[in-house]
Amino acid sequence: MLFGAPISFEIRAEGGATRLSGRFPYGSETTLGNGRRERFAARAFRSRIEAGENIFLLAGHDPEKPLASTEAGSLTLRDDDDALHIEARVAATTSWAHDALAALAAGLTKGISPGFRVAPGGDVVTRSADGLLRTVTAAELFEVSLVTRPAYDVAQIAARSWDLANEEAPDAGLKRALARWRA
Repeated sequence: MLFGAPISFEIRAEGGATRLSGRFPYGSETTLGNGRRERFAARAFRSRIEAGENIFLLAGHDPEKPLASTEAGSLTLRDDDDALHIEARVAATTSWAHDALAALAAGLTKGISPGFRVAPGGDVVTRSADGLLRTVTAAELFEVSLVTRPAYDVAQIAARSWDLANEEAPDAGLKRALARWRA
């Protein structure tokens, strides 16, 4: 799993739900530590999306805290050459959905992170003077999560017209990202 990705995210209240829309642009690099960088090639997540597999939007990569899913019709994903496009309708009908929306509103949740497995042969690692660069070309996407510390600096989201707050350990996302990166 990679915690965070470059996105442009929009949040709007719509009828009893909150509508989230954004994009996960391809081609941006991040430094994960120890001379290791990573980027995603165009359409890296296409396999499970095109197969119509059920994919979730989660709060903090917790499978017990689903916010939306493709099977339920509350999450739509489109994998194009430029980005993974994300649209979700989240209703605050559970305590974790309420908390996730409150964290967005308070600015505590700062980005998104895909939960994926790299398919065999789905990445290319090259070495340069700057260290290793892993380019993910094919990954099985299982979920996208709202997270507090995205690995990519430009992975930001913004909330409007909210007043509640939630807390999470500030270094948890970064530690998980570094622990899961494979060269």
